[in-house]
Amino acid sequence: MQEQNKKLRNAAGPPLLGKLPFYGSAASRWDAMEGVRRGVVLVSLGSLTLVVMATLVKYLGQRVPAMEIFFFRSAVGFFLVLAVLWRDPFEPLRTKRPGMHFVRGATGAVGNACFFWTLTNMLLADAMALQFSRPLFMIPLAVFFLGEVVGWRRTGVTLAGFLGILIYARPFTAGFDPGVFIGAFGAFTGGLVVICIKRLQTSEPTRVIMFYYAFWNALIAAVPTAIWWVTPNAYELVLLILIGVVGISGQAMITHGLSQGDATVLVPLDYSRIVYSAIVGYLLFSEIPGPWSFAGMALIVGASLYLVLTEKRRQAIAPAQPE
Repeated sequence: MQEQNKKLRNAAGPPLLGKLPFYGSAASRWDAMEGVRRGVVLVSLGSLTLVVMATLVKYLGQRVPAMEIFFFRSAVGFFLVLAVLWRDPFEPLRTKRPGMHFVRGATGAVGNACFFWTLTNMLLADAMALQFSRPLFMIPLAVFFLGEVVGWRRTGVTLAGFLGILIYARPFTAGFDPGVFIGAFGAFTGGLVVICIKRLQTSEPTRVIMFYYAFWNALIAAVPTAIWWVTPNAYELVLLILIGVVGISGQAMITHGLSQGDATVLVPLDYSRIVYSAIVGYLLFSEIPGPWSFAGMALIVGASLYLVLTEKRRQAIAPAQPE
């Protein structure tokens, strides 16, 4: 059966691609690769790509304000989304939920601004770990906004993850770092974005959701950018545009990769961004996370991974009782 399907794909393949010298080798090997393996490749490459973006943000943040970097990231993304709408460029104007699009865009802008601030002001690995705390906030948000019922086990894991954030901040020691709460607030607003997406998906196509998200992010980021504008030189301008392209590409690879196979295999690979960030932070910026950081990171990552994977399993088997 597999051999028959392969012959059918080859027979129906694009004739122009079939004439290219690399199509019969690299492209055929990619087609023959099973879904999970394709997912592993895409998620791994996407994670590395987003770490490259975060590294560029931290590097540029030494001269260019974080909000200006965020503006360029959003503006590049907006123009790339416009390309998706080329068949019907006026489709977003026919939306029936402009208010919800604004709420999603505004909360997303706040969350992204917090993330970019942590990248330029905290250790690279710490900023990345705080971004991955978003699943912790999804539990109370889902209860409040979606009316979901959460069992004692998931509640306990969520509380353990919040304890990890407190350990990061060290509020009762001389090393108290309030910047941790900026990163945590960014994760909280990221959770609100997910809630808005679930509401919008009931009536709005994905391309319209993408358009308004990119539009409001760029427009909101333009205000502080204009206030604290720093004119980039040619080299910095290239890097700013590169951040936008790399960011979109990395997120697209991870999103597509996660759809290729079992979440229990693929989701942990995305969390490897924290490990990559720690390595890059040490090699390029001489950053060494302390014991408090490692303890908080372990609790946040462990709790978040548990919540994400159990939620995927719950959706797959639709259990009658919450975990």
